[in-house]
Parts: sequence; structure tokens; C-alpha cells
Amino acid sequence: MDWSPLAISIKTSFVGTGFAILFGIPAAHLVARRRGQSRAILDGFFTLPMVLPPTVLGFFLLLIFGRNSPVGRLLLSIGFRVIFSWQATVIAATVVAFPLIYRTVRASFEQIDPAIVAAGRTLGLSEFVIFLKILIPMAWPGIIGGTVLGFARALGEFGATLMIAGNIPGRTQTIPVAIYFTAEGGDMIGALKWVIIIVLISFSVVALMNTTGGRRK
Repeated sequence: MDWSPLAISIKTSFVGTGFAILFGIPAAHLVARRRGQSRAILDGFFTLPMVLPPTVLGFFLLLIFGRNSPVGRLLLSIGFRVIFSWQATVIAATVVAFPLIYRTVRASFEQIDPAIVAAGRTLGLSEFVIFLKILIPMAWPGIIGGTVLGFARALGEFGATLMIAGNIPGRTQTIPVAIYFTAEGGDMIGALKWVIIIVLISFSVVALMNTTGGRRK
């Protein structure tokens, strides 16, 4: 049995979730501070990947990173090809994990008492220090929850990954892609093995989150 889909999926999910956290927390903070129409527009833009079909996301990613796009040509000029590479699986994982992390963390930021933030400002703390020393620690349960949800979503991504990264064994074949092509080839037992593996991983991640959350309480 070729175990490369497992290694690729785990590595892709960790890296993609990391990027989603890197972009999702500042985005959540930005929207939580906004009011009015700009808030609604930004929230809709950041949430869009969660409601669009994965194939539509994959199509947009092809338009952005394809060799005929400005971004694609720029990357090719420096010797960096995205389409049908492992980096493409990371991009797909990041895009699908981002809205889950963003919305969960944003909800945590919005539950923080504004008086605490105001007290920090009266003490002369900068906005960056308030964000780092007050908001992040108080929103930590939401950050953990969003990270787990984002990781699980990245682990199960199929449509966008298949469109932008393809099915290259040992390079871009993740577990969901392996399940699809194994079942399509008639090997239902082989597909079932991958299904059991991904279910066990997802269950373990959620159980770990619940255990960690219980200890924090």
C-alpha cells in the first residue's frame, strides 16, 4: 500500500492551516473592529470560499495562478510553477480553511468586553500590544476551535485540490483524491481503507480539541 497520500495530506493540512491562521486572525480582527457597509462587504468576501462549490474555487485558483494569468506568468518568470505542484495543494487547503478560522476567531473577538480594550488604551497601550496581549489570549479558545475546524476542512478538501493540483501520485495525491480515483478504479476495499484512515484522523483531532478545551475550563 502506497502511504504517500497520507503524508501529503498531513503535510498539506498543517501548512495550509498555518497560512489560514496567519491570514485569518488579522482578518477577523479587522472585521470585528469595522462598522457599517464596509464590514458587510469584507465579511462577505472573507466568507465566500466557505459557501462556493469547491470546483468553483478551483476554477478561480486556476484563473489566478494559471500560466496565462499575470500572477502565473510572474511566478514562472522566477522559476516557480504553481499548477499541478504540491504548492497548489497548500493553496487549495489554505483557501478552504481560511473562512472557518476567520469566522470562529471573529466571533471570539466580538465577545470580548469593549471596556477591557478601552482600559488598555487608557493605560497607554498601543493597538498592536492590545491585540497581542489582550485580544489574542482572550480569544484563544476560539482560535483553537477555528484551527481544528480549519485543519479538518483542509484535510478533506477534494474539488479545488483536484482542479489546481491534479492527481499526481507521490506529489499531489491527497487522501480524498486517492479515495476518489481508487473507488473509480473499482478497488472499493482500497478506498475504504483510506476512508477509515481519514475518519480516524479527523476524530482524533476533534477529540484532542475537546480534551484541551476541558482542561482549560
